Amino acid sequence: MSVTTSGVTAVRAGVVDYSAAWDEQRRLHEAVVAGERGDTVLLLEHPSVYTAGKRTEPWDRPMDGTPVVDVDRGGKITWHGPGQLVGYPIVRLPDPVDVVAYVRRTEQLLIDVCAEFGLTAGRVEGRSGVWVPDDDRGPARKVAAIGIRVARGVTQHGFSINCDCDLSYYDRIVPCGIADAGTTSLTAELGRPVTVAEVLPVVERHLPTLLG
Repeated sequence: MSVTTSGVTAVRAGVVDYSAAWDEQRRLHEAVVAGERGDTVLLLEHPSVYTAGKRTEPWDRPMDGTPVVDVDRGGKITWHGPGQLVGYPIVRLPDPVDVVAYVRRTEQLLIDVCAEFGLTAGRVEGRSGVWVPDDDRGPARKVAAIGIRVARGVTQHGFSINCDCDLSYYDRIVPCGIADAGTTSLTAELGRPVTVAEVLPVVERHLPTLLG
């Protein structure tokens, strides 16, 4: 199913194996670069998988032999799996290409989505993604991750927001290379179940933020 809002087409892809989604990203990227397709965002869930960006260090990886897929996005290692909504925007950036501005727009989209559910989240200086600030429950913790690549002016990879996933998967790695902070979910923070199905239409509504 696909929905177009303000020039962005959101494709609800369901549960998709990571490698199949990566193939589809590349196919869409070629089409957008060639001008054969407009800005498109894949929204999906993955079966459980660890993916490692180009800056991943050996000690960030799981020590128990869990398989890791090496990918060409920025950033370090992260986990994707059930209960997490993943977004892959394949969008053309305006000239001159400003990758930092695009990352900030992606963060803003996710901050706005969290706010709709009643969760105050924001940025942490020097760290990508969207964070719940430190409070009496503990230090700052990441609720949404961002890792992107831009090729020929068009974006790949994207963002993930933890809805009601099993957070123990993060215990096997150093998520995004950050050892001194936690990872959380909308469900954990709000004390009630918040599912991918609930979050999906809210993310769709905010996708035009990506275009600035």
